Amino acid sequence: MSENGGDDRKSDDEKEDVSVSLPLIEIVTKEQPEKLSNGTNGVLSTDSANIAKADSGNLRNRGSTSTAMASDSRRTDGSQNPSGVVMTTGVQRQGRLKSSVFSEDVPESSCETIGIKMSTFNCESDSDDEEEVTLMYAQHERVPMKDFHSEVRATLDIEQFLSQPVLLLDVGENILEEVIDKLLNKTLTFLDEPQSITTEAKSSLFTHDSVHSLSKTIQGVSTGQGFDYDQSWICALCTCPSLRRRHVAIARLKHPANFGRTSQEVYFVILVVAPTREKGTKNALETGRTFATIFADMDFRHALMEARTEEEFHKILTDHTKVLAEEQSHPRKRLLSGDHIGFDEETEMVDGCRFAGGLRDDFWRRLPHYVNDFKDGIFGHKTPQKLISTTLFLYFACILPAIAFGVLNSKNTHGAIDVKKVILSQSFGGLFFAMVGGQPLIILLTTAPLALYIKIIYSVAVDFDLDFYSVYACVGLWNSFFLVIYSFTGASRLMKWSTRSTEEIFALFIAIAFCVDALKELGNSFNKYYATPACDCTTLSCLTNLTAENNSTTTSDELCHRENSLLYMILQFGTVWLGLTLFNFTKSPFLDANKREMLADYALPVAVITMSFVGSYLFSAIEMASFRYNTDNMLVLAPIQSLTPAAIAGCAVLGFPLSLLFFMDQNISSALVNSPLNKLKKGPAYHLDLFVVALLNLVLSIFGLPWVHAALPHSPLHVRALADVEERVDQGHVQTIIVRVRETRLTAIFSHILIGLSILMVPIPLQYIPQAVLYGLFLYIAFTSVDGNQLFERILLLITEQAAYPPNHYVRRVPQRKMHTFTFVQLFQLATLCAFGFAPLAYLKMVFPILILFLLPVRHKLVPKIIPGKFLEALDRSH
Repeated sequence: MSENGGDDRKSDDEKEDVSVSLPLIEIVTKEQPEKLSNGTNGVLSTDSANIAKADSGNLRNRGSTSTAMASDSRRTDGSQNPSGVVMTTGVQRQGRLKSSVFSEDVPESSCETIGIKMSTFNCESDSDDEEEVTLMYAQHERVPMKDFHSEVRATLDIEQFLSQPVLLLDVGENILEEVIDKLLNKTLTFLDEPQSITTEAKSSLFTHDSVHSLSKTIQGVSTGQGFDYDQSWICALCTCPSLRRRHVAIARLKHPANFGRTSQEVYFVILVVAPTREKGTKNALETGRTFATIFADMDFRHALMEARTEEEFHKILTDHTKVLAEEQSHPRKRLLSGDHIGFDEETEMVDGCRFAGGLRDDFWRRLPHYVNDFKDGIFGHKTPQKLISTTLFLYFACILPAIAFGVLNSKNTHGAIDVKKVILSQSFGGLFFAMVGGQPLIILLTTAPLALYIKIIYSVAVDFDLDFYSVYACVGLWNSFFLVIYSFTGASRLMKWSTRSTEEIFALFIAIAFCVDALKELGNSFNKYYATPACDCTTLSCLTNLTAENNSTTTSDELCHRENSLLYMILQFGTVWLGLTLFNFTKSPFLDANKREMLADYALPVAVITMSFVGSYLFSAIEMASFRYNTDNMLVLAPIQSLTPAAIAGCAVLGFPLSLLFFMDQNISSALVNSPLNKLKKGPAYHLDLFVVALLNLVLSIFGLPWVHAALPHSPLHVRALADVEERVDQGHVQTIIVRVRETRLTAIFSHILIGLSILMVPIPLQYIPQAVLYGLFLYIAFTSVDGNQLFERILLLITEQAAYPPNHYVRRVPQRKMHTFTFVQLFQLATLCAFGFAPLAYLKMVFPILILFLLPVRHKLVPKIIPGKFLEALDRSH
């Protein structure tokens, strides 16, 4: 069973039921382990009745070591084969083959295939740098978690460690042997054991003399998204005949270290040494199970990372032991799971069809956490830093789209809704939702679909000679009426049919919409300044004639200003480049981890301020276009009473599709925020959030302010900005895992206070931000939002070499053809959304909200007829 063998994309029937691996044989050398030339890990699957043959084309003087859940890797220097396996290997070289077991030389003609029984061999050649090749026996075994409630020995193991703690904090060494040496030396010195045991222990710990690989280890394995090693910790086991009693030592590294293929981001090393003759419940494996169960909890490890003293470390360990015993005493509580409540669980909680039952449940679920929503933004390790950086991120991520959509709405409504009104709506709406909303991590924003819908309403008002503010307010009131009905009747529970596929199609559509808007404005700039008739004139006479023909009508815009378009392009793409470079700085080897994280947190503000300085000061000689605004009173009550009953009924027809757009956008954004992958603890509030949004937009409609609802990708990006993460490396692919999220209201409150104060900064200094930077922000948000989008990842696989596929769970469990078929099905749905969403006909866009809702029956009725259910489970599991 090769872990990364020739076909990693086998079906579930072939792979997923294997829980305990067979004895394995690995071919290794005395140099740094690497992969074999045929792309495998040098692991040959064997059992007691078969002979494994290594083809001569696959054997080189390189190899790799293998570690699994509980692994036992030993060098077989002529010792007895524990599983009775006979292995034949083929080596084709020039020269002669000498066996380390037999003294006689083997003729060259016999060098094709040599049978050996768990021994070592050498090949002599004419070169002096020939390497010795040995065999490595590795056994992988699944071990259960320790039950701290029913197994008394688990708590006793922790108490014994705390009575004689051997703990090293912030170890600077990052080489495996050096870390083990420090642990062994402190253990033997502190516990008064003879130092001669060090050599004995190291011989038991390591598999090889020169290439130090741990022989017996325990690691956590995640099976929710496939078979992924938890590489942030490793537990090493060894037994020593001369040892008097067992000992446990723990080291926390200052920087993550790379200890091998399945241990590339190690922060914690747990060393368990025990006598050879020890009671079964107190041997090295059982003791290792105790500490491995503790360290398998991601929240616990994160708390240990924040511990500053040994006393604090011990307290966290003691408290978590009690919590773990309490959790395991209740069968319904799943070990190491969060408090996520999905639509399915929520449906079970609501008895029948109680009127407003879901709304009441949301209110009482979130009410006990209301005070903590403020505290969690102040107290905690790195929390003040995250509070400031996230506040600035939200400010720039909201104010700049608000200005851009204000410019768009002003153009569509001829100034009826301008930049100032959008900023006021954003500030008031964000503050209102942050104070009384159920899930404070959701960010409200006016969006491109809403801007298009406002354009439709303006066109209707003009066509029927109606007052725009009256029609706008009436449509908004009908929209709020329908949303209140949805929240009171628990319509959000219908979103339990919304799978990851539907959510990611919509999220990718929003990213495409941001890109289309940004590139469209870039094209308009080139049409306006670069492709004018004046730029086609190359002679003085041509320019003279052109000026004479347009003597009374020619403006500065009609002259040739190609430098404006070029600067527009530089600023737009420069904002994207600088922002993405800083955002991905955590993946670089430069500086230290804290500085890289800080640069990533402030990526957006730094990019915007830097490129605004470049455009407004370094290139001040080039006149760039700035946004326009009205100086009229922003708060005017809409004269709804002027509408006729027929007009009010027509507004209801416009309000219903708008309510569907709000319903889908709000709930899809909420589902992405409350994803189990984000490990939120306080629970969702789908019905309560929808009700709050209904009340909020009712007020905005009356005063003619633009509507707002939960926005993508701002809401998931807000969660990511407040999160602490771990990075796991597998075959060169980096996977980011969220450890915990600071669920606070303060970031949204502070950022929207700043947005409200920004009204005072119109026109100066906000007009110093070029429009190119505004739309560069659109591209930045679009590119960062696709991080973790599996649909986008599978689209890239269509043009990726098969050998370079990442080790994702769907790559391992789904045949390649089925995986690409599912991707094409999603692409067809995405293309349909784009066709209606970007259609030039304004009234056609009214169908768009209904089309989004139609994705749900397509996924559950049509897609299963194309893709078998067992593959859909891997490709489209909830999260």
